[in-house]
Amino acid sequence: MFTTSRARRRALAVAAPALAAALLLSGCGRGDGAADAAADIEIDDSPATGSLSLWIGSGEADALEGFLDDFAAENPDVELELTNVPSDSLDTKLTTAIASGEVPDLTMLYSQTQSTMLATGGFAPVPDGLVDSEAFFEPAYEGTLVDGVSHAVPWYAYANVWYYRKDVVEAAGATPPTTWEETSAFAEQLTAAGHPMPLGLDVGYDAYSAQALDALVHQNDGSLISDDLTTWTIDDPENVEALEFWGSLFADGDASPDGPLFLDTVPWFTSGQTVAGGNGPWFPGFLDGANGEGWSAEHLGAIVPPAGPDGTVAANFGGGSLAVLKDAENPDAAWKLARYLAQPDVQVAWYETFGNLPTTEAAWDEPVIADDPLLAPVREALPHAVAVPAVPTWSEVGAIIGQQMERVARGEASAEDVLAEAQAQAEAIGTGVE
Repeated sequence: MFTTSRARRRALAVAAPALAAALLLSGCGRGDGAADAAADIEIDDSPATGSLSLWIGSGEADALEGFLDDFAAENPDVELELTNVPSDSLDTKLTTAIASGEVPDLTMLYSQTQSTMLATGGFAPVPDGLVDSEAFFEPAYEGTLVDGVSHAVPWYAYANVWYYRKDVVEAAGATPPTTWEETSAFAEQLTAAGHPMPLGLDVGYDAYSAQALDALVHQNDGSLISDDLTTWTIDDPENVEALEFWGSLFADGDASPDGPLFLDTVPWFTSGQTVAGGNGPWFPGFLDGANGEGWSAEHLGAIVPPAGPDGTVAANFGGGSLAVLKDAENPDAAWKLARYLAQPDVQVAWYETFGNLPTTEAAWDEPVIADDPLLAPVREALPHAVAVPAVPTWSEVGAIIGQQMERVARGEASAEDVLAEAQAQAEAIGTGVE
């Protein structure tokens, strides 16, 4: 049996980090001393039974309802209740539920805020032997760890790569860049060919801008936080150099500090106003949706993000996981559904249904994924993908960094000064990890 409660659909996943962090810091989470029925259980191969409640962000939820028909058929005695939660409300709803103890059995978590949510202590460790940790891309699995213990099953994953208008680049006689140095030369060639400000950089000046900087920082062998996650290192010299490089692209006229914003990326790429820039693997589909099926195959190329000065490759990681709540009433069925959705063949089917890319490496060998030239750089970048700092205060600190980045983009302050300011504010907030 399958029932669904629907809520209104929203487009973009945004977190409720402050509420979750407050829950953690106030000690109101369910982690310490709370019932841990979902943790110490063995999951066998018998069919799931009983009522199973599942919270999924809008978008995924609409497609998942029909997709789970096979699971329901294999587990005829389970009653699935799927709740479609607006993506930008999921974390708030979960945080409130954890505090009250009235939780679903299973929920999805977005990679951007996963660490914040897991830090609430409201989620159960993954039972031993449920899945093979070696089957997943390392960044996807590492993002589920709390004190070295996995607390979620990776569900889908991607790495942001660079897309470019191959017809425009070929006409300009340019070659897509593989390094920071080549990026500047690439932009100069395009500008000379009549394409002013050809690069599209993240100019939202928010946590997503900070996430983009995080990739550049890792390309320069730096980090925004210490290895033990207890200390912000935002103003380290490697990070200043990374922001200086980013700022130089605006100072040299290679990118505009005013756009494209997220919703402008498709029309700007379509018109050729933007020739190259970073984006997620959904981007070719967005362009096809706007311009007709096959437009991306004809006009678009993709490359791994350019490497830093010493050849280090890094890309932004994104995706989602499935987590069982500590207070779940039916953890056995919840873990069985999470295990089902982590199977490579099921993940390939989910990609064909909804477009979310698999977290299991084996699934990427299937022709429907392996033969897509625009996905090849995504797979190449995934092992080098970096998630945002896995601390509960990241969203707040990331927003501060993003705000400060605007001052660099507009030539109002130096990279050194703005990162020093961001460091001071971040230290006042802390990392949330002791």
